[in-house]
Amino acid sequence: MKSAVIVFPGSNCDRDLAVALEAVTGTAPTMVWHAHTQLPEGLGCIAVPGGFSYGDYLRSGAIAARSPIMRAVVEAAGAGVPVLGVCNGFQVLTEAGLLPGALMRNAGLNFVCRDVALTVGAARSPFTAGYRAGDTITVPVAHHDGNYFADADTLDRLEGEGQVAFRYANPVNGAARDIAGIVNARGNVLGMMPHPERRIAPGHGGIDGRALFEGLLETIA
Repeated sequence: MKSAVIVFPGSNCDRDLAVALEAVTGTAPTMVWHAHTQLPEGLGCIAVPGGFSYGDYLRSGAIAARSPIMRAVVEAAGAGVPVLGVCNGFQVLTEAGLLPGALMRNAGLNFVCRDVALTVGAARSPFTAGYRAGDTITVPVAHHDGNYFADADTLDRLEGEGQVAFRYANPVNGAARDIAGIVNARGNVLGMMPHPERRIAPGHGGIDGRALFEGLLETIA
């Protein structure tokens, strides 16, 4: 499976995603600089990594969402290409309009960095194909602006239409309804604050994140 990882000034988890994608697919992804205007052809997945794109100036993900390459990412998502946004990548996807809602400062204004338990939601998506709804997995978080917010109507729609992919099993950052990750209506765009790419090998402390990438690969194959 051909894949691409978008790299912004301030990205610091781009290599983590690249390692995870290569470990599961057997093919190293193309690293695409934010100033590029085109993506490689025939991509099976586009990944938007965590970090502090553009130093989180203005608002986390806001400047990155308006970078030249994001026009191509939005177009690819519209054509059905799976797009994964992790941590800052989730923030970028909401700012780009690919996912509803916004990521705000954590409750208590603290940076949260620890392993957390997630409950897999009912979302039908290539990214959740390797799990069963109701599964509990453990993956790390590392964020300051991970407090997911949306108005009540949007939250009801996300839940009613099965777009909640992951929830925190216990409160972590004040996120509305403990939402840790959501997909778009089509199911091909996933944004999540926890880092599945940091749990793909026993040496990482667990492999609960690996099924996300394996499920994607199997679905595309």
